[in-house]
Amino acid sequence: MDMRASTDDQAEDGVSRIERLCIERGLKMTGQRRLIARVLSDSVDHPDVEELYRRASALDQRISIATVYRTVRLLEEKGILERRDFGGGRARFDPADRGHHHHLIDVDSGRVIEFADTEHEALARAIAARLGFDLVDHRLELFGRRFADDAAAKTPARRARRGSA
Repeated sequence: MDMRASTDDQAEDGVSRIERLCIERGLKMTGQRRLIARVLSDSVDHPDVEELYRRASALDQRISIATVYRTVRLLEEKGILERRDFGGGRARFDPADRGHHHHLIDVDSGRVIEFADTEHEALARAIAARLGFDLVDHRLELFGRRFADDAAAKTPARRARRGSA
């Protein structure tokens, strides 16, 4: 499945969002780094290195998986990418500039859903304060399975039963 972002991530000058971050942080932009940055900017999912390699090599067969690994490690070191562990034994990557959000991972399909929730944010701050801390950051990764019958899952009785688990 091709998970590509809208063209909003491409500036009028053709420089991608990730590419611009690399330039701002003083990274030398080789042709292959530029390509990897564009593939990352176009991604709306959270690809692992092998998936990045597959997408990049579809555009330029000369790129090696070693180059993708080195570039991802460099982008992570520079704070441009964040490593995520959603299970499955593979690190996946999320651009660091996407803003504060959380993840719900479907344990059956591996699909990752990004979300933000003001109630959760308030609760996290309240818990930290109750324990004597000023909350500076947090992450939430929920792992779940879709209800067998989505229509039945929306009824109050079904939600109550599932909520007690």
